[in-house]
Amino acid sequence: MPIPDYQSLMLPVLAVSAEGETRVPAAAEAIADRLGLTLEEREEMLPSGKQRLLHNRVHWAKFYMSKAGLVESPKRGVFVASAAGKALLGKKPERIDVETLMGYPAFSEYYQRLTSSKEPDQAPAAETAVASFATPEEQIDAAHAVLTKALKADLLGRVVEQTPSFFERLIVELLVAMGYGGSQEDAARQLGRSGDGGVDGVIDEDRLGLDRIYVQAKRYGSGSVVGRPDVQGFVGSLVGFGANKGVFVTTSTFSKQALDYAKGLQQRVILIDGERLTELMVEFGVGVRTNRVIEIKRLDEDFFSDDA
Repeated sequence: MPIPDYQSLMLPVLAVSAEGETRVPAAAEAIADRLGLTLEEREEMLPSGKQRLLHNRVHWAKFYMSKAGLVESPKRGVFVASAAGKALLGKKPERIDVETLMGYPAFSEYYQRLTSSKEPDQAPAAETAVASFATPEEQIDAAHAVLTKALKADLLGRVVEQTPSFFERLIVELLVAMGYGGSQEDAARQLGRSGDGGVDGVIDEDRLGLDRIYVQAKRYGSGSVVGRPDVQGFVGSLVGFGANKGVFVTTSTFSKQALDYAKGLQQRVILIDGERLTELMVEFGVGVRTNRVIEIKRLDEDFFSDDA
């Protein structure tokens, strides 16, 4: 089953904390047992890969309920249902959510402070962040995904508009950024010099040149599909050169037959379509630059510890 959103988890979190002091990981495990979540669901991570999705949602359910005074923290990293929280459970509510919390003066005051920003564009964002069914981290990841998707679409469009020689240089830049070819100059001397036998270039796999990768680059429009015959021709060229590693890059897509054919080869042939190409360009910083960095800080529990 899908993991409930953090507002849907408020009631289960409060119920677990009413049984005694607990921590987020322990509460998440108890709730997972009650919901019958699979191991895969319990281990599901946020898109950022920094935290388990269930743990993140349990944390925010606990956080917002603490602002309403329903849970309290007697010591570091531990929370438990307060008298107000137990009183609410005694009413046997079917659900606890942000609307429920708004009935508590402490939360209402917190909410008003949060949404009364002096910056006019920040107040609606803060209001949305609390009222949304997604946690703040999930909202950040979702916004990042939208921006990245748009960036990749723009990248692919610009690449397709360029000349074949530019496309070859792009492949050089990307492979060097990924750690192949030693240096941009060394790689450039290899790629684009072969030009025959169905191979566009050769690049060293390592700086010493102990092994080589043969490259085929096809700059096609979005409506074109690279089929099995094209891949077969490339593989035949690899055999002719006595090579066993190749990379076939295209700005378009590969047919299912081409993909299936490549999977069954003795040679190691990697097919990179337009979508994968732009993913690699973004990942390794080729053709893109950082526009804005948002630094997210967390409370330093060690700073407030009395152990020192």
